[in-house]
Amino acid sequence: MKNLEVFFDISQKKAEIESINKEFSTPEIWKNHKKSQSLSQNKKRLEKDVQLYSMLNEKKEELEVLAELSEEGENVDEDLKKSLASFEKELAEAELQMLFSEKDDGRNAILTIHPGAGGTESQDWAQILLRMYLRYGERKGFKTTILDFLSGEEAGLKSVTVRVEGDYAYGNLSQESGVHRLVRISPFDANKRRHTSFAAVFIYPEVEGDIEIEINPEDLRIDTYRSSGKGGQHVNVTDSAVRITHIPTGIVVQCQNERSQHKNKASAMKVLKARLYELEKKAKQKKLEKLEDAKSDIAWGSQIRSYVLHPYRMIKDLRTNVEIGDVERVLDGDIDEFIKSSLLLRKGTEKEK
Repeated sequence: MKNLEVFFDISQKKAEIESINKEFSTPEIWKNHKKSQSLSQNKKRLEKDVQLYSMLNEKKEELEVLAELSEEGENVDEDLKKSLASFEKELAEAELQMLFSEKDDGRNAILTIHPGAGGTESQDWAQILLRMYLRYGERKGFKTTILDFLSGEEAGLKSVTVRVEGDYAYGNLSQESGVHRLVRISPFDANKRRHTSFAAVFIYPEVEGDIEIEINPEDLRIDTYRSSGKGGQHVNVTDSAVRITHIPTGIVVQCQNERSQHKNKASAMKVLKARLYELEKKAKQKKLEKLEDAKSDIAWGSQIRSYVLHPYRMIKDLRTNVEIGDVERVLDGDIDEFIKSSLLLRKGTEKEK
């Protein structure tokens, strides 16, 4: 019991919940909608951790009772085996949740995918990655919304931006940023030759009300255009799509998901704030290269994972050396093993510092 309590840091979490409740008891907090909303979300996550601890502790006590009965000669071995398997599975899921140690891990995420050089082949690979992440979102119970989608000429996509909403969406996806490499027999090559394709994935934490990102309106160039995506009969007759260029950084974001120009602008501003916040974080960490610089080399040397479909079938993470041979399962969104191993690596790096 004590080990579980330490593992979940329950005393600290309960203290944080009490502190939030005290803030909610003051009239001033309700005048600041953004702050109260952020506090509510934080409280919800903390309470979820406490509830998870309580559930696991109950199961642990049930296991102890069954173990005692088994020692006394009772025929409970089958029940003990099932309860132990269930407990181990839920404990593994809880372990993953405890790896979310950074302050942004609990936030929603903004995901973008860009194909590398290679035309249709790379654009199709980007589309495959998009499906993988959408299926991953379904598996985790996240809500995914495609904010912007630019189709390829023949197949695939040229760029896509997706909002991923749910508890620890950014924490789960944060380690997916980087270049993903595919090796396969090209379905677009009449000679059935093997091709190597690259696509870059970038993950940003969505900025909420508890973080202020100042944007000077004079630094923005806002263009409107007619949406090219799906959206009903009005989508191509009004200039509802919005493109925003942040002139000092050169960051360009766009949204065409909604029929309303106002809603598209609001969504595009969310993406811009997420991108600027991530750049600010990188600058504070004194990294030599900015996040946008990585996009200039979507090729060899900057990849984080290889997906080999020919001449053998294997997906390997180049940071953790985790390998999975069931490529269909991974491409169908089961990437938890890669994510957990990367988070464990991050945790180990944090301890070394």
